[in-house]
Amino acid sequence: MLRIAVPNKGSLSDTASEMLQEAGYTGRRDAKTLHVVDAENDVEFFYLRPRDIATYVASGALDVGITGRDLLLDVRLPATEIQSLGFGASTFRFAAPAGRYASVEDLRGVRIASAYPGLVSTFLEDQGIEAELVKLDGAVESAVRLGVADAIADVVETGTTLRQAGLEIFGPVILESEAVLIGREDGAEGTDTLLRRLRGVMVARRYVLLDYDLPAHLVDQATAIASGRESPTVSPLRDPEWVAVRVMISRRGVNKVMDDLYALGARALLVTAIDAARL
Repeated sequence: MLRIAVPNKGSLSDTASEMLQEAGYTGRRDAKTLHVVDAENDVEFFYLRPRDIATYVASGALDVGITGRDLLLDVRLPATEIQSLGFGASTFRFAAPAGRYASVEDLRGVRIASAYPGLVSTFLEDQGIEAELVKLDGAVESAVRLGVADAIADVVETGTTLRQAGLEIFGPVILESEAVLIGREDGAEGTDTLLRRLRGVMVARRYVLLDYDLPAHLVDQATAIASGRESPTVSPLRDPEWVAVRVMISRRGVNKVMDDLYALGARALLVTAIDAARL
């Protein structure tokens, strides 16, 4: 059986579980359940702290797992990113009191507080910067005010929380993170099936099927508006002057595409959600 680690709580947990369910797997029904066997799909799910998942996978105790790219890089263990999963996005930046530092070069020899010391250490090493890392769990915005650090490295969304703490962002982006599927380089049996299913879910979330009727002589112009993932399917109708067109297009902007096709002369435009896909 393929042993899969899933976040048991936190910002990644619900979406990861939903994605696996959409991929056809049977997950837990009770939030307190920590282990589920899905015999039909030959997998086992282990629900763990997101921060611990990379450690379990790297050790070989589990085969693959879903966690954050930030958490994977922070542990600096021999587990590898297999596939980004398109949710849980976050950005890591440096911050300090306004006007104190202007670039990463200014961090030489200073104290930097972070809940991700491994991640920050790797970044600073790549930049050739030596600094003192202060490991804190959870929010680090108060570290400078309380005198335990000179700057911080943390997740930044709007920057509002940092400004409220009297801090400003400076320097380059440390990391653009999101949820990822991780594994080991040897690749456990069954990983390919899981990967195809998860990719199918991502396609289903990003694309829809668009069907419409169109005067046959307008096909080339319609294809320029909605070319599709590869190429539209064009089928004859009883009226030889009309054709039926089916095309897979991005969910984003679908209404604008429909407006443009209608203006061109398309009629009976219908959008259908995709439940699963293999491309």
